[in-house]
Amino acid sequence: MSKLATFFNPNVLEAGCDEAGRGCLAGPVVAAAVILPPDFFHADLNDSKKISDKKRDVLRIEIEKEAIAWSVAFINHEKIDEINILNASILGMHQAVDCLNIKPEFLLIDGNRFHKHSIPHQCFVKGDGRFMSIAAASILAKTHRDEYMEQLHEQFPLYNWKKNKGYPTMDHRIALEKHGQTPFHRKSFHLKNSIQISLDLE
Repeated sequence: MSKLATFFNPNVLEAGCDEAGRGCLAGPVVAAAVILPPDFFHADLNDSKKISDKKRDVLRIEIEKEAIAWSVAFINHEKIDEINILNASILGMHQAVDCLNIKPEFLLIDGNRFHKHSIPHQCFVKGDGRFMSIAAASILAKTHRDEYMEQLHEQFPLYNWKKNKGYPTMDHRIALEKHGQTPFHRKSFHLKNSIQISLDLE
């Protein structure tokens, strides 16, 4: 049974925001924004990292079907190299919010950093384990990004992105040492630092 709160403030229209892919060596960071209806409930809804691939896929279908509005934004590896991963993650959340077909009145942001938006917001550390809308955004960001990395895997199978999704797993690190970077690797990410970033974001 999910113990997540439905709202932070039930008197305003809230959108939950989250991202996926910050600790990766390759590929985009993907952000999502979700406005859920007041009666939305799914017993399995939680932080995407705590849910199996199969459950995430089921939840994605339910969220996209039932949400009042949802949006996903991709910030590519080149932009990440240009503005750094934190700013790219925040940019992605801004873009996802701006693409919602209904404007929310308040934003619930996963994490502790966010740039001012025209819509008021509040940050919540581990918010994807506290609020349904943030958890829903984490599911959409994760599943859309995973799908994209599985498609890239077909072009670069040596890096096993179908399995590791661009994170610095042992197989990915060995492939990098042996074959070098692809055009989709983040050039600003040093391998050692990226491994630490990945660990910090778990």
